[in-house]
Amino acid sequence: MQTGEQPRSGHVVIGVDTHLHVHVAAVMDTIGGILAPLTIATDADGFQQLADWAASFGTVLAFGTEGSGSYGATMTSFLRRTGHKVVEAGRPDRRLRRTNGKSDTLDTENAARAVLAGFATATPKTADGEAEEIRQLKVAHDQAVEQRASAMVTMKAMLVHAPDALRRETARKTQITLARQLAALRPRRPEGPEDALRHTLRTLARRWQYLDAEARELTKMIGNLVQRAAPQLLDPFGIGVDTAAEILIVAGDNPERIKSEAALAKLAGIAPVPTGSGMTSGRHRINHGGHRQLNAAIYRTVIVRMRFHQPTIDYIARRTTEGKTKREIIRCLRRYVIREVYHLLRPTPQTASAAS
Repeated sequence: MQTGEQPRSGHVVIGVDTHLHVHVAAVMDTIGGILAPLTIATDADGFQQLADWAASFGTVLAFGTEGSGSYGATMTSFLRRTGHKVVEAGRPDRRLRRTNGKSDTLDTENAARAVLAGFATATPKTADGEAEEIRQLKVAHDQAVEQRASAMVTMKAMLVHAPDALRRETARKTQITLARQLAALRPRRPEGPEDALRHTLRTLARRWQYLDAEARELTKMIGNLVQRAAPQLLDPFGIGVDTAAEILIVAGDNPERIKSEAALAKLAGIAPVPTGSGMTSGRHRINHGGHRQLNAAIYRTVIVRMRFHQPTIDYIARRTTEGKTKREIIRCLRRYVIREVYHLLRPTPQTASAAS
């Protein structure tokens, strides 16, 4: 070895900052620090170039990726198929960004250091099974439902300007019957505001019908996938297809990456965070991070159980006599639901042997 050459251990960690068109990587030796940067295209050739480049520095311990579930999803899948370990590095601390600045090179270095120091340990979702199919269909479903509601709101707002006869005919009708009646309008060629209004109402009604049919079809497809992927999630009281779909989206196709019930609670934004200091030791609040759609779905499950599930009703009565507030009881019930879901996602060895 030449004098002054940087010492190396032969074991490296790769940090990657992902973008839409290019990814920026940096290789970090376990004792030699940052060795070299690399910029690649976001295609198969670029991913292969990254893997070969990383291997040229020694044994690759892991790839620390920022954005493995978005821009880096395709690269993460490629690296996994080639046998590499991929860890979600997350965003750097904001305080570091304020003091040290931000650049792609700095982000890759921070990602590599986070993996090497043990701060970044999250395993990304594989995104190669039913859970990913559900996620993609849920995106289209939620957008169709949102646009369907918007079309109905606009339709009813336009009816305010309709003639008295049409308003009387459409009064107190359900959304389906209202859309059906307005879609059957036969307006003349627009020669005045009333004709234009009828054209507008017919267009909005037909749009609502199309979006309604689309949402129903997607709901059926999502339900079939949930039944195929994890039918046990539909057994507990109050958990329907929509909630089960959100659970599977968060858990991913490799739910074993969630190591504990507390980890799932954190993903759902239901885990406690200590807030005590000095004379206020022991105080906690709920972590408001996590997946907000799953958080809302668990909340809906709790509300359903509070109204119709007799064991939950009895629990509420008992905890109320103990002095607990409704808010505190709901927090407890949400944690109970998460615990139940966790064991359904990852059956214990005793459960598996009993089932067999």
